[in-house]
Amino acid sequence: MEKSLNVAFVGNPNCGKTTLFNAYTGAKLKVANWPGVSVEKKEGSYKYQGNDFKLVDLPGIYSLTSYSMEEKVSRQYILDDEVDVVVDIADASSLERNLYLTLQLIELGKPVVLALNMMDIVEQRGMEIDLHRLPEMLGIPVVPVSARKKKGLDILMHAVVHHKDKKLDNLEHEHKNNKMSKHKHDHHQECVVVYSDEIEEKIDLVSERLENTYGVINNVRWHAIKLLEMDIEIQEKYPVDLSDIIDRNYEADITNQKYDFIEEIIEEVLVNKDEKAEATDKIDSVLTNRYFGIPVFLIIMALVFFFTFTIGDFLKGGFEVGLDAFSETTKTLLESLNVGATLTSLIVDGIIAGVGGILTFLPNIFILFLALGFLEDSGYMARVAYVMDGLMGKMGLSGRAFIPMILGYGCTVPAVMAARTLEDEKDRLKTILITPFMSCSARLPIYVLFSEVFFPNYAMAVAFSMYVIGLVVAILVAIIAGKIGYKKEVNTLLIELPEYKAPNARTIAIYVWEKVKDYLSKAGTTIFVASIFMWFILNFNFTGMVEDISQSFGASIGRGLVPVLKPAGLGMWQIVVALISGIAAKEVVVSSFTVLFSVSNITSVAGMAAMAGSLGEYGFGPLNAYSLMIFCLLYTPCMATIATVKKETNSWKFTIFMILFQLAVAWGMSTLVFQIGSLF
Repeated sequence: MEKSLNVAFVGNPNCGKTTLFNAYTGAKLKVANWPGVSVEKKEGSYKYQGNDFKLVDLPGIYSLTSYSMEEKVSRQYILDDEVDVVVDIADASSLERNLYLTLQLIELGKPVVLALNMMDIVEQRGMEIDLHRLPEMLGIPVVPVSARKKKGLDILMHAVVHHKDKKLDNLEHEHKNNKMSKHKHDHHQECVVVYSDEIEEKIDLVSERLENTYGVINNVRWHAIKLLEMDIEIQEKYPVDLSDIIDRNYEADITNQKYDFIEEIIEEVLVNKDEKAEATDKIDSVLTNRYFGIPVFLIIMALVFFFTFTIGDFLKGGFEVGLDAFSETTKTLLESLNVGATLTSLIVDGIIAGVGGILTFLPNIFILFLALGFLEDSGYMARVAYVMDGLMGKMGLSGRAFIPMILGYGCTVPAVMAARTLEDEKDRLKTILITPFMSCSARLPIYVLFSEVFFPNYAMAVAFSMYVIGLVVAILVAIIAGKIGYKKEVNTLLIELPEYKAPNARTIAIYVWEKVKDYLSKAGTTIFVASIFMWFILNFNFTGMVEDISQSFGASIGRGLVPVLKPAGLGMWQIVVALISGIAAKEVVVSSFTVLFSVSNITSVAGMAAMAGSLGEYGFGPLNAYSLMIFCLLYTPCMATIATVKKETNSWKFTIFMILFQLAVAWGMSTLVFQIGSLF
């Protein structure tokens, strides 16, 4: 080949598109954002029979209606002259839903190859897909593949190579609704989707008007259809007076007639569709029930935290013993080498105590993500967004906004990025504003430490309450923002509810490893640097190194802000310093307490007792600890999140507002809890 073949991978979310893309590209993968747009793109290379392929993994989308950023980016990229072939990855077990995007892709006029993934689920349901009739009706190659098992990869690329110069093959289909058509043009041999006589007549008239005005236009039929749908982007690109042709928006008609054709396809190609009763429907009758759905979700999350604490704490004991031994061995070794007291203190009391204190929470983090990975891969998490749709509607948001909030339980950074899928800009900003209130995994070490120190008999319940409070605060803020903001019609959530399945061990292992790797990476970078910084500001002032940390830079900074946090029961300079350090990364709050109170292994029984004793001397008790946890839950997110918010919104004004707003909410809620609690 003279040049590499550019292939775009497109498909619905959860169709296995990225898994298939990764099967081809392997390590030859690079990730970046589209120029000028905060939507991630993945590019990779592949060789097949001497042919070079440039593969691009487009965002997961349900349609090409050009409402959300993902839809706009995908459509613009496919229309670009550089794209040679579009590979449409469809979930074969949800063929009816996936074919809507397929028909839209075919109408764009580029060569399309349909890759049917997840055929094993179709077989499990006792169904079959007629792989001879389907390509006849669509006019494009149809190739069964298995992204997980890497089956059908060569055949798919073979189809891509041989279809790259073709638009549609011989079409053999007839629309039932058009059998009595009197339209002057018979489009059945040239178009996959043929509309009613009324719409076909208008398509012809608009096409003629466009070409009379602008000359030859590539795929003029598609542009005419978009103008009938009153697509803003096409109206701006080809302004033309069509008032004598278009009397209203025909988008609903065109969409309905596409689905009418999809029903005809399903009737002809899907065999034994209703033979096997699906267990999914029976399970969903409970898990997505309008009355039981939310309580079941809360119970499931409570169980997640039960296992996070019980199993995590059991495993954590081994980490604590290892940290103690490593710390003592390092100290002894440094002393035997006559290393200076300052450097020894930095290594043992700063780096090992700070970073090691965070690493002891690794078992809890591992169990949390193992549970979340299990729920995600089983198909349950998609149901949570569906169940919350009604509640989100009352907040003035689509149920789609709950997806970033759910992601926030893992990490706020991808959660903020997920808000891109929202069509309305103000909805997107509102979702970004409330998403950091969801408890990310970085806050878990804070909850584990303080709940076990001050609420040893109710540690799990206390920690779980933080997740519930975060969700409640996010909902209340969204409702208030909706009341003082603008009124608009709320779009109903459109989301895939995938088949329940036994979670794949490899998929979960990759998910958990990625999360644990991120945690370890943060411990080796952000927390490492933060621990050194904390050690420095707590051991030095303008005169040099100090024996008493109350004379340090950190103490001076903390004392200046004590009056602000005193109403919340946090009137100690050490707490102020720990909270400031938490802006680097929330885990640093724990490592800061390790350095502030000179506790070598803060998560051990002795370490927790020592910290409780030190805090007790200042009158810091369970109520103060609960107020502290609420403040850590709600206050300014970490630097990585702040940077992501700025990048996603492209607005320092909004970013600064969010920082100050969350500080105000954190102060208000923790003060309210402490003051009311003090009355009892």
